[in-house]
Amino acid sequence: MNVRKAARKVKDYQHVLLVMRHAKTEPSNAKGDFDRELLDKGLKQAKRMAKGLKSMGLTPDQIDCSSAVRARQTCERMLKVFGDGPKVDYTKSLYEDGMQSVFDALASCKDKRRTLLVIGHEPTVSMACQWLAGPRSGPEVTDLLKLGMSTACVAVFGSDAPFRKWGTHEADLIAVLSPKDFD
Repeated sequence: MNVRKAARKVKDYQHVLLVMRHAKTEPSNAKGDFDRELLDKGLKQAKRMAKGLKSMGLTPDQIDCSSAVRARQTCERMLKVFGDGPKVDYTKSLYEDGMQSVFDALASCKDKRRTLLVIGHEPTVSMACQWLAGPRSGPEVTDLLKLGMSTACVAVFGSDAPFRKWGTHEADLIAVLSPKDFD
């Protein structure tokens, strides 16, 4: 799905969830996996995705982000584009606790939030997205998740229900976007 079509479609929903894999990182870090940092390419990816999402009218109200260095750096770079609007929570559970941490982020989100961005890691993000995608999600986008999400990719979901009421296979997967979609 192209970006314009996705931007039109998200307007049909009261609540939009953005699930993102952190941007491109160094392959290893002497301090360990948790401390891996973004490469220059990753910094550019994060900025491009933030600009692209903002152009679609998808500036998040809230961001739940893994506290791993690479995820925090992704979020911080995006906030330079989004500004001070989003409420940000950094949590180690999005690094350690797998798929359940994504569902926990939904469950704890206030009803007034319209757009939630969750920044995490593979394979957690693509697996959680597969469980969220409901029957109205087309195979052309759900099949992309089976391959795993590339760095800085964002899965875009919509529903009229508040996030805390989302269950498995109930949200509409609208698009899976990569930084290249905003070139």
